Amino acid sequence: MTPNVDICRAVRRDAALRELVCSAEIVVADGMPLVWAARLLGTPVPGRVTGADLLWSLSGVAARRGWPVYLLGGPPGVAAGAAGALTARFPSLRVCGVHSPPYGFDTTAEGRARVRRDVAAARPRIVFVGLGFPRQDRLAAELRADLPDAWFLGCGAALSFAAGTVPRAPRCMQRTGLEWAFRLACEPGRLARRYLVNDLPFATHLLTTSLLTRLHPTARLEC
Repeated sequence: MTPNVDICRAVRRDAALRELVCSAEIVVADGMPLVWAARLLGTPVPGRVTGADLLWSLSGVAARRGWPVYLLGGPPGVAAGAAGALTARFPSLRVCGVHSPPYGFDTTAEGRARVRRDVAAARPRIVFVGLGFPRQDRLAAELRADLPDAWFLGCGAALSFAAGTVPRAPRCMQRTGLEWAFRLACEPGRLARRYLVNDLPFATHLLTTSLLTRLHPTARLEC
């Protein structure tokens, strides 16, 4: 799992989501505020690791090792478009399935079961699930029972980035923690409330609390 500020905000107020994140074998920081907070606490992480980057790096590993991958999520055509981009870069990559399920499929047991059957039948070693948190991660948790030898990555908008249907921020903005501003400029109607009303205050609180905890380690400060 690749938590960012928005995921951490959700996890802080929902014990079930916190348990979902903690159930992952590997958890990395997808968001520069999390990297900065870790540094302020004196417990630095190696760096930012995004689902969008892992889509490419893990596909490269899969291509070299002959592991089949499955792309699940995104609007109609996005998973297929992402598969085309990945195989163009890694010609030996084996994509054993792509599926962009209709919105709301996971609100019914029948809809989830149908997708689970399709993915399980393809026998992938890596499944990239781009449905957004927590939908993608809840589905991945169910799929683990069907494919115990596979790895699952909840990758959010990574499939849309790879397919070219959504632009990704320039590298300089990614490195300086401004990728959110680029996305906000591209999709203000959808992301303004999330980034400005919800995430920005939480990130400010997180960084302030991390600094105060570092300066006063015996104080009881809630993050």
